[in-house]
Amino acid sequence: MRTFLVVIDESEEARSALRFAARRAVSVDGAVHILALVAQQNVSAFGGVQATIEQEARDRAEMLAHGVAGNLLAESGIMPTISVKIGNGQKIVTEFLDTHPEVAALVLGAAKGSNPGPLVTHFSSAAGTLPCPLYVIPTEYDEKHSDHTV
Repeated sequence: MRTFLVVIDESEEARSALRFAARRAVSVDGAVHILALVAQQNVSAFGGVQATIEQEARDRAEMLAHGVAGNLLAESGIMPTISVKIGNGQKIVTEFLDTHPEVAALVLGAAKGSNPGPLVTHFSSAAGTLPCPLYVIPTEYDEKHSDHTV
């Protein structure tokens, strides 16, 4: 089954990428895998405090992922798989792609302006070495109002 990997956060561009991935998955009878990233906390604190801060961040990411998963199910009928990972986003996505051959495409949302975001910048520069195609979706992209589709 073709799986579209979408990296999400609370941004509008992540929601655009998720909508795009859902439409692609529906058109090929595929699946969507949502990857919510939690940045490693660089807090110099006692172990228990550090663990609490990371757990709270993980809980927020899980709530976000489950919320967008519910919206995706309602809009497209696809129930996505969800993963939440803590650490460096570029490293996590690279390792995920290396260990999940079912991923047919990496779908990232690009922020407006001259800086599309760290993951888009990193993976677009490495696109020729990725094990799958990379889709970079603009923040306000909406296929329903577009004259072209991918």
